[in-house]
Amino acid sequence: MTQHPTPAGAPNDADWWRQAVIYQVYPRSFADSDGDGLGDIAGVTSRLPYLADLGVDAVWLSPFYPSELADGGYDVADYRDVDPRLGTLDEFDTMVASARRLGLKIMVDIVPNHSSDQHRWFQEALAAEAGSAARDRYVFRDGKGAAGELPPTDWPSSFGGPAWTRVPDGQWYLHLYAPEQPDFNWDNPEVREDFHHTLRFWSDRGVSGFRIDVAHGLAKDLSEPLRDLGEALSYQPDALPDDGSHPLWDRDAVHGIYRGWRQVFDAYDPPRFAVAEAWVRASRRTAYASPNGLGQAFNFDFLGARLNAPELRSTIDSALADARGAGATSTWVLSNHDVVRHPSRYALPDGYTKPDIEAWLRTDGQQPTPDRESGLRKARAATLLMLALPGSAYVYQGEELGLPEVADLAREDLRDPMWVRSGGRVKGRDGCRVPLPWTRDGASFGFGAGGSWLPQPADWGTYAADVQRGDKDSALELYRAALRLRRALVVDETLEWAGTDLQTERGLLHFARTGGWHTVGNLSDEPAPLPEGEILLASAPLPDGQLPPWTTVWLRTG
Repeated sequence: MTQHPTPAGAPNDADWWRQAVIYQVYPRSFADSDGDGLGDIAGVTSRLPYLADLGVDAVWLSPFYPSELADGGYDVADYRDVDPRLGTLDEFDTMVASARRLGLKIMVDIVPNHSSDQHRWFQEALAAEAGSAARDRYVFRDGKGAAGELPPTDWPSSFGGPAWTRVPDGQWYLHLYAPEQPDFNWDNPEVREDFHHTLRFWSDRGVSGFRIDVAHGLAKDLSEPLRDLGEALSYQPDALPDDGSHPLWDRDAVHGIYRGWRQVFDAYDPPRFAVAEAWVRASRRTAYASPNGLGQAFNFDFLGARLNAPELRSTIDSALADARGAGATSTWVLSNHDVVRHPSRYALPDGYTKPDIEAWLRTDGQQPTPDRESGLRKARAATLLMLALPGSAYVYQGEELGLPEVADLAREDLRDPMWVRSGGRVKGRDGCRVPLPWTRDGASFGFGAGGSWLPQPADWGTYAADVQRGDKDSALELYRAALRLRRALVVDETLEWAGTDLQTERGLLHFARTGGWHTVGNLSDEPAPLPEGEILLASAPLPDGQLPPWTTVWLRTG
C-alpha cells in the first residue's frame, strides 16, 4: 500500500495543510462494519487503504459523537466520546494509528455554536432555576407579552420557524438551528474553557486538525434589551453587515475566542490546524483564516460560482488575494455534506440558483430532467481545474465516483430537519448523504452486510468503487491519476494567468504553475485549439489538436 510523504510544496510538517487534499468522510454513510445499516469508525478504518491509494493527504470526519441525530450528528451530546452506535474511543485510536501508518492525517469536526438538548449541561439547565449558573451556559431569556408567552425576539431559526423554544417554567432558550440544538453562551468562561479541554482531548489522541462548524456564530450581542432584526431577517452572507454589527453572526468578538484556540493549537508540535466554516461576506472571511486564529477558512464562492470562465477567474483571483492577505492558503470545494452534489448541479440549466435547485429537489429531481452525461462531463472538467489551483482541495466522499444527488428520496425516508422545519419548502440534504456504493452487488452495494440508513438507488452499483477501479475512463481513475500527478507537480503556491482576456470571454480558462505545469479548461460548447505541450491528463478524450467542449487538460511545457 502506498505510503505518503509530506505533501509536495510543504516546507515542513507544520505546513502540511497549505496545499493538502483533504477527504471528507460522513461517517454514518461511509462504511458499515457490523451490518446495522449505519456507517461507523471501524468501517472508516477498513477503508483507509482505499483513501491512501486514492492519494489524499488527510481524512476529515464529520461528527461521530454521541447524538440523537436531530441534525445528522451536528447535535452533540458529548464532545469527548464516540457515539456507541459508531464505535468506541479505542476504535477511534485504532483508526488514527492506522491512518498514521498509511501516511494519512485525521481531522475532526468541532460543533461549538450549539450542543444537543441531551448534553449533560443542557439537562442541568432545564432542571435549574432561571438565572442559575447552569442556565448561563446557554441563552435563556424571559419572553415578551403579559405572561411571557411571546418569544424574546423575532430571530428565526436557520432551519425554519422561530429560534426560541419555551420550557415548562416559562423561560425561552435560543437555538439558531433545530430546537434540539440549544446555543451556547460564549460569554461564559466555563464554556470557553470546556472547549479548550475538548481541543486538547482530541489533539492528544493524534488528531492533526479541526473543521469548525458555524464558526461565525459563537459571539452574540446578548446585551439587554435583545435586538429584534425587523426586516433584516436573512442570514445569507450578502445580507449581513460588513462591519461586524449583526447581533448573531460574524461579530468581531468571535476572533477573540479563536485567539484562545490558537494558543491551544500552538502548544503542540507540529501545531494543530483548523479551517472555519464561516458563511460571511468575502471581505470578512480573511479574519477567520488569520495565523493568530484558525488558520484557514472555507471559500464557498468557488462552489457557488457558475461553470463560466470569466466568473471563475474572478472568483479564483479574489480567493487567492484574500488568502494571501490572511497569510493562509485558499480552499477549494465542489461538494460537501450540505449541498447538492456537483455532477447534479452541473446537469441542470446554467444559472440555476439555490432556490431553483431547491425547487428541483421538490420535484424529486424530475423537473427539469437533469442531463446526467453533461453534468458528469462538466464535473470532471471542474475537478481538474480545482485540483490544479494553489491551496487546499477538499473532496467529499463519493465525488471521486462521480456520484449524483439522490433527488428522489421518498418523503417518509427524509431525516434532515430542514424538511419538517421549513414546512416542506426545503427537501434538505439527505440526497448527498446516501451511503456509498463499494461493490456492484450486495444488500447495500458493499456499504455493509445489511441495509443502509438512507435508501440507495437501484443503479447505485454501477457507480461502485470496484466497478470503476482499473477503468481508465472512470471518475475514480481520473481522481487517482490527478492526485498522483498533483503530488509530483506542486512546487509552490503561485499561479499566473496564461490566457488572454478574449480567450477567457470565449470560455477558455488557462493558468500556469511553477515548473511549466499548465491547466487549460474549455468551459464552452465549442472546441478550442489545444495549446502546445506534453499532455499529462485530460478530463475527456482529446481529438488531435483540439480541446473539446467542457474539457480540462493538464500540460507541461518547457
